[in-house]
This record gives sequence, structure tokens and C-alpha cells, in this order.
Amino acid sequence: MPLVAAALGLAVGLVLGSLGGGGSVLAVPALVYVLGESPHEATTASLVIVVLSSLAGVVAHARAGRVKVRAGLLFGLAGLATSVLAAHFSAGLPDAVVLVGFAVVMLAAAAVMWRSAGGRRAADSPARPASALRSVVAGAGVGVLIGVFGVGGGFLAVPALVAAAGFTFADAVGTSLLVIAVNSAAALATRATGAHLDWAVIAPFALTASVAAVLGQRVAARVRAPVLQRAFAALLVLLAGWVLLDQLVLHPSS
Repeated sequence: MPLVAAALGLAVGLVLGSLGGGGSVLAVPALVYVLGESPHEATTASLVIVVLSSLAGVVAHARAGRVKVRAGLLFGLAGLATSVLAAHFSAGLPDAVVLVGFAVVMLAAAAVMWRSAGGRRAADSPARPASALRSVVAGAGVGVLIGVFGVGGGFLAVPALVAAAGFTFADAVGTSLLVIAVNSAAALATRATGAHLDWAVIAPFALTASVAAVLGQRVAARVRAPVLQRAFAALLVLLAGWVLLDQLVLHPSS
């Protein structure tokens, strides 16, 4: 099982490092359907994995000059309160509700990614000027997703940073990892009390994910952004489809 967890960590870290998000969107289904974690255990474990791997990715992207620290911290701090409140709320949700809601979030993220990839604006050109209000609202919304579903929120933070904060795509990818680390750490602090964490699974998963997140920064520098975004959107649709099929058709709640 540790070897399987390590292999899954490589995939998660590559996605996180190259796209600035999506690590926990992949980690949660992997922990549930491959490694046998319960949904609530998986969402907590995914936060541990995402905090560590996103920090590794931040260092790699910062060395390349793609992390806007001040703006990233402001965006991330806007979501702290909502992530903590949402984490408390999600503790009482049935597993089926968590997973179906997670699938819906994945489909929404896929639509955002695909639409962003089809935009006419060049990936290295800034969007409209930054708006503090839009940044705060977007950050708060990302915080809700982190708290409820145990996701890092980067798959929505990247387009939000582009649209609301006026970032280039490259800077949004690097800065979103800082946002993910801040918000995920806050949600983890709320969830970790009394939570069961299987370190035999989490440790190899997090280690290889952290290494792969650094490698993912190099992938991002070499592959065109629209190609990465469309590939990730397609993967999200497949994962969401499987979760919905499993929860609503194969193993519906009684």
C-alpha cells in the first residue's frame, strides 16, 4: 500500500506543480477508491498532503519569479474564516453528500479550466486591473470549498487570480500554491483534532507529491498552458463521472 500511495503522490504532485491546483481534487478520489479511506478521513489526509506539496511547489515557482507573495497572502487570508467555518459545518455531512458535492465541484472546475484555456488572451498577458473587492470575494469562496471538501482550491484560485487580481497565467499558477498552503493549513488545523490519520499512507503520498510538485514547475515552463488546462479539465470530468456513477447508481445510499 505505501508503494501505491507513493505512485499516486507522483501524479498528484505533477498536477499541483504544473497547474497551480488540482492536487486534492485527485487526492481525495485516490484516497477513497484506491487506498480505502473513508470520505472524511480522505479529505483530512488530502489537506496534509496538499499543504506539504504546495509548499514545495511555492519554493520552486518562487525561484522562477512566479509567486506574488503580498497579493497571494491577501487572497489566501480572505478565505481563512470561511474555510474554518465550512470545515466545522462539513463534519456533520453524510459521506454521500460530501462525495456528490465534490463531484459537482469537479465538474464546475472542469468548465472553468476549459473555458480559461479557450480564451483569446495570451497566457503571459495581464488581465484587467486588480480589484480588491473581487479578490476578497473570490478568496472567501475558495475558502468555503477548502473547508467543506478538503480541497486546496487551486483549480479555482488560478482563474480567480487571473480574472480578479489581474495576474498572468504563469504568476497565477505559482501564487495559487501559496494561497492553497495558507487556506489548507487553516482547514487542517480545524479538522485534525481527533481525526484518524493513516501515516503509513499519508507519508509516502505526501513525500512523492512534494518532489513531483517541484518537477511540475518545470513541466509548466515547457508545455503550453492551454494544453495543460484542457487535459486537466478532461481528467476532472472522468473523475466526477465515476464518483457520480458510484454514489448514485452502483452504491446509492439507502
